[in-house]
Amino acid sequence: MSDTDVDLVAEAVNAHPGDLRAFDELVRRHQSRVQTNCRYLSGNEEDALDLAQEVLVKAYFNLKSFESRAGFGTWLNRIKVNHCLNHLRRNRDKVFVDVEDPGIENHGSLRSRDKTDTGVEAGDTRQEIGMVLDSLPETLRVPLILRDMDGLSYQEIATELQLSLSAVKMRIKRAREEFRAGYNREQSGE
Repeated sequence: MSDTDVDLVAEAVNAHPGDLRAFDELVRRHQSRVQTNCRYLSGNEEDALDLAQEVLVKAYFNLKSFESRAGFGTWLNRIKVNHCLNHLRRNRDKVFVDVEDPGIENHGSLRSRDKTDTGVEAGDTRQEIGMVLDSLPETLRVPLILRDMDGLSYQEIATELQLSLSAVKMRIKRAREEFRAGYNREQSGE
């Protein structure tokens, strides 16, 4: 197998039908990050698995349109962001609940939270961060993730979300403030 993503893309594009070795290596290299970011963008672990798989399938079928001017990771990131944003737009006002689920009465959003429920186990920083990110409204969470996790510039985020540059900067500033306050609340067990 080749060392660079560009070489692997070229191998995958020129591979015989059914030979997925080069693309499998690309998936191995990028799947974890795609899935993690889909999780934070969607706010839902189960959706993230499906979204990540759909992003990788889209990438596979669009490999011939990849231009090596940008890195493969950057190109894949663009597919991921667009796919997750479309998912969020489609499901903005929908709430999915399986009424036959025996654990539904314990679902966090269907009951009031007691102070003892808000504490998390010590040392589980990822879970705390995930909880705080999930508590942010989508309008703040998505720009923050695009900036701090995906490394997009403010201008790229403004273009992607169809917002003004000043609106993006303000949303990210507010998101960071709310994240910091929420994280501090989690740390103190409030």
